[in-house]
This record gives sequence, structure tokens and C-alpha cells, in this order.
Amino acid sequence: MRSPRGRLAVPSTLLALSLVLAGCTSFADAGGDEPAATTSAAPEPEAAPIEWTDCNEQIQQLIAGRPGSDRDLSFDCGRTEVPISYDEPEGATLPLFLVRAVSGTRTDRIGSLMINPGGPGASGADAAISLALRLPPEVLARFDIVGFDPRGVGLSTPVECIPDERKEEIIAAEPRPVTDEQLDAAFALAREVAEGCAEEYGDALGTFNTVDTARDMDRLREALGDEQLTYLGYSYGTTLGSTYAELFPDKVRSLVLDAAVDPDVAAVEDAEQSAAAFEAGFDAFAANCVGLLAGCPLGAEPRQFVEQVLGQAAQTPIPSSEPGETRQATPGVVMTAVQAALYDTGSWPQLAQGLAAARNGDAKGLFSLADSYSGRLEDGTFSNLFDASIAINCADSDERLEEAEIRELAAEWNAKYPLFGAGAAAGLYTCSVWEAERTPLPERDAEGSAPILVVGTSGDPVTPLPGAVDLAEDLESGVLLTWQGQGHTAYPKSECVTAAVNAYLIDLTVPMDGLTCPA
Repeated sequence: MRSPRGRLAVPSTLLALSLVLAGCTSFADAGGDEPAATTSAAPEPEAAPIEWTDCNEQIQQLIAGRPGSDRDLSFDCGRTEVPISYDEPEGATLPLFLVRAVSGTRTDRIGSLMINPGGPGASGADAAISLALRLPPEVLARFDIVGFDPRGVGLSTPVECIPDERKEEIIAAEPRPVTDEQLDAAFALAREVAEGCAEEYGDALGTFNTVDTARDMDRLREALGDEQLTYLGYSYGTTLGSTYAELFPDKVRSLVLDAAVDPDVAAVEDAEQSAAAFEAGFDAFAANCVGLLAGCPLGAEPRQFVEQVLGQAAQTPIPSSEPGETRQATPGVVMTAVQAALYDTGSWPQLAQGLAAARNGDAKGLFSLADSYSGRLEDGTFSNLFDASIAINCADSDERLEEAEIRELAAEWNAKYPLFGAGAAAGLYTCSVWEAERTPLPERDAEGSAPILVVGTSGDPVTPLPGAVDLAEDLESGVLLTWQGQGHTAYPKSECVTAAVNAYLIDLTVPMDGLTCPA
């Protein structure tokens, strides 16, 4: 199964927020056979207004004690409507949910900084809350931070068609399917998911796509009162941002596209690059671990240690010491935890400790990492991250592969990329059997756009640096900024990157194309 490609690592508050707001608003509108829709009372060629509600007290309670929560911030929650289909812009609509963060230190307001944290499937509203705690004060002083849940995501008519028990099955499944039996099981699971979602949504399933989300963004820009868009997109958010620039080049003020997804590679090449990047990311984690002065909990050979834990979990799934936890960690859980930790170097210690504990019979730490990656909540339910990620990824491409080709790739990549290759190959089947209308992404040069800043990280295990290079080259006004660091995304982790991005966002000062910032 294909999992979320990449997203900014931020703590989740939105699911808790949704429970607080559900009793007093209609934001959490659920879908049935088609996206929850209302029929416009009158033709509405212009953007619908945003209905803002003060939700500061609820959000302040949720972020209390976090780093940055002592900042002078206030929060509003918003709701607006966008067309389900832009072929019928005056027809039925669906609701979008937003969060706006405003600093008490704001002066000389430039406008709104719209953000997207990636996925696809990650909540932009949630990211607005988290980024308001982390973004540089200079940025907060000039912009409202606005995040929206894209159509099908979070509280914006979430696409929900994969039962929680099926998500548990996906996570626990064999992570490196190479035998015919293992691949047959992976293919069957992908077909079950595709058939279930097609039955649940029918023709409306293709509604959840990036092109229409980019059109939604322009409606939001207009409703926010901004003549042009200022945008910060991470990972998949770079695909969304560059699509917006292609559709609305004259509406671009400044776009920061951090951890760029390569726009030029087909599905097979993209999957192989991802496997290779995760292997390199694991090697960086391993080298860091063995270089620790206190010693590496995994010994001198971390890769061999992981193989031992995988073998142990395959023979007898590993229990957790968490009170009330009945799950046991299969190899799928182990690999999900490894993959989750490679996104952010801050998670490396937790991974090392979690693997060491699992080798001693306690998978508590690995479950914590795996759950954060998959959107599993403490009560055992899931967010709709998986549903939205698969639906949007598959709607964005019309590529399909046959089983025979995938079997060959699984064997080939398993030899080249021992930890991640076979799983990357098997994931190609997910969209090959997806039963929905496709809206392929356009080629993106954004002719006529203002300068667009593309940020890449040399040690990014999720969206490798060549993707940023390609995107910057494809965009007519693209400017490349490279950080020689590790992990997924760069801003605002590095002083050099932060200074360059701040100057671009605030003053429209474009850095020199090809600027490289040290680790």
C-alpha cells in the first residue's frame, strides 16, 4: 500500500480541536456516497466569504505547555464553501475548514501567509497552529498564518472509506513483500481498499485532487482579501503550490516550496528514488548513532540490528508495555516506525531507543512512532490521513502498472534497497487498481509568475534533493536554495535558510539562485 509521501512533522492538535468544535459548529461535515454538499442558493462566481469564529480559548488549552505557547497569539476558526466541480462553479459546494493565527506583535501587516504541510492528507489547519509556535517572530509580525484543510482532508469534508481495522492491517502487513504469496496478499489488500472506496463514494471519489485544491486556494486568497498569494508549502505542499502557480501565475506574490516533490519523474522512477533516499536516510541515522559519545544502543551495526528485530517480530510479534495495549508489533509496525523517524533527526534518539527496547521484548516506543506516522489516535481510531493520501495521490496520476511488472521490480529493488525497495515497488499497485476519475497534474513552468523559491535538503530521505533541482529548473522563475542538512524540510531549521526565506517572504528579496547553506 502507498503511504503518505511526506509531510512536515508537527504535533497533532486538530483531531482534539475537532471534538471541541463539533458540538458548536458544522465544520466536521461527514461524507456519504459523495462529498457532503449543499446547493448554492444563487450563482456565486466570486469566492464565498469566510465565516470566522473565535476559537482562541479552545486552541490555547490544547497547546498549553508546548514550546512557543507563551507567544502572544490568538486563533480564529473559519468555514467557507467551494465548488465541488469547477466545471460547474455555480453548482453544488463543499465546505472547507481554516485556522488563522495572529500575533499580538503584528505590525505593518502584509497579508496572509497560507501554508500546507504536505501528505497529501495532512491538515493545514493543524499546521497553522503548530507553525505559529515555531515560525520566526519577524514573519509573525507581518503575516496572519492561515492553514486550511484541503478538500477531503481533516475537517474539510474528509474522505473516509478505509475502516480502522483495515488501516491496522495495512500497517501490520509484510513491509518487504517479495515472494508470490506475500505479493498476492499485498495486491489483494490494495484491491480491497480501492473497491471499498469506490463503493463508498462512486463517481465523486475523483473530486479529491490537487488541481481542484489549487483552484480552492485561489478562492481562499480572494476571500482573505489578498491581491496575490503568499504561500509556504512543504513536501506534497510543493506540488500543490507549483500547481497553483501554473494555474494562476499572475496571482503569485511569493511562494516557498520546501522539500520539493520531483515534477519530472514517472511513478516507477519516483518510487525507486524514494526507496534509495530512505536507504540513505537510514545510513545517516546509523552513522550518527555509532558516533555517539555515549555509545549506540544498536551496537556497531545498526542495520544488522534492525534486521534482527524484523526477524524477531516475524517469528513472534513483539508486545508493548503500555498499559492496556493489546497490539503486538509485526515487521510492518517495525518498518513503519523506522520510516517515521527518518523524517526528522529529532526522532533519531527515539528510534534507537525504541529498537533497542523492542529487541528486549517491548515495542512501546516503536508503536509511538508508527502511530504518529499513520494518524492513529490514543483511542484506537485513525484520522483520515491514509484515506486522503491514497485518494489524492491516485487522482493526480493516470499511470497504471501490471502485477507482473511490479513483481519484477520488487525482486530487483529488494536487492538494491534491502530495507525499503520491495515495499516501494508493491506500493505502485495501489493506484493501478484505484477506481476513480483521474485529474493528472499539469506540467508546471508557471510562465509569467513572480520569482518562486524552491528549497531542497541534501540529506532529505523523503523528497530527495534532485526533485528540488528539477522543480526549480522547470519553473520559469524558479530559484533554488539548498541546505546541506539531514531530514525532511529545511525551514526554519537553519539560520542561513531562515534568513533567506524571511527576506523573500517579507521584503521579496530573492536569494541568489543556487545558494547553498551549510548544515
